Amino acid sequence: MTEIARAEPDKSTAIQTNEKDIKLSILLPVRNESANLKVMLRILKAVTEVPHEVLVICDFPEDTSIPVVNAIQPEYPNLRLVLNTLGRGVINAIRAGVEASVGEYILIYAVDEIAPILALEDMMALLDEGCDFVTGTRYAYGGRRLGGTVVGGMLSRIANWLLHSLVGSALSDSTTGLKMFRRPIFERLHLEARPVGWAVAFEMSIKAQLLGLKLGEVPVTSIDRLYGGKSTFRLGPWFVEYLRWFWWGAIQLRRASGCKHTQVMVRIPVAMAT
Repeated sequence: MTEIARAEPDKSTAIQTNEKDIKLSILLPVRNESANLKVMLRILKAVTEVPHEVLVICDFPEDTSIPVVNAIQPEYPNLRLVLNTLGRGVINAIRAGVEASVGEYILIYAVDEIAPILALEDMMALLDEGCDFVTGTRYAYGGRRLGGTVVGGMLSRIANWLLHSLVGSALSDSTTGLKMFRRPIFERLHLEARPVGWAVAFEMSIKAQLLGLKLGEVPVTSIDRLYGGKSTFRLGPWFVEYLRWFWWGAIQLRRASGCKHTQVMVRIPVAMAT
């Protein structure tokens, strides 16, 4: 069985490619995502041309995702497992992943959404052009959201419309888990979300604006759970935590009136532009 890296791994032995050559670290927080992960890793290996590493981050050694990584790792040497010892949940998995990673750019990605990975090159291009923080958008410039629960989709659309159109958020999709940013940015965000779903992605979008970072957006087509698996969506706790960040974000963005005048660089993928 492949050794699982801890939050503070021995990087001299964990990575087979020279660290200085790795530009992008792709973080995949998982919880029993064997079906989706099997497809995702194959796609990443096929489409990612930039020197990169993929960190699959799990909360417990019995996770069903681990055998998938073990099977693919011999042909994907920059694929690693990281055991999150900082506490369960996406927010702690991200912390553990960033701590274990070495890339100049960090991509956070929900493994159950296959299609948005095709936006990877466009997101990197925006960082290369000077952006600090880039997010995918399902609600502007031709982006779409497909699949998932009806309630979850409705709440996401309403929350993003209110923030963008009425509150003045510069970003059209604050709740998506597809985020890419420069490594030094992470510590400046001071993340505080409870480990409930992907609420941390909501928090990141709001704080990136409040910090005055250079922002970018790339439209994506998001297809939730195209290859099945059990969703961790729970209406009660998710609604409470997302509502908490919605109200906090709305108040803070209103106070920071300059946010509504923030320029967001947008890059339209070739497939959407033609």
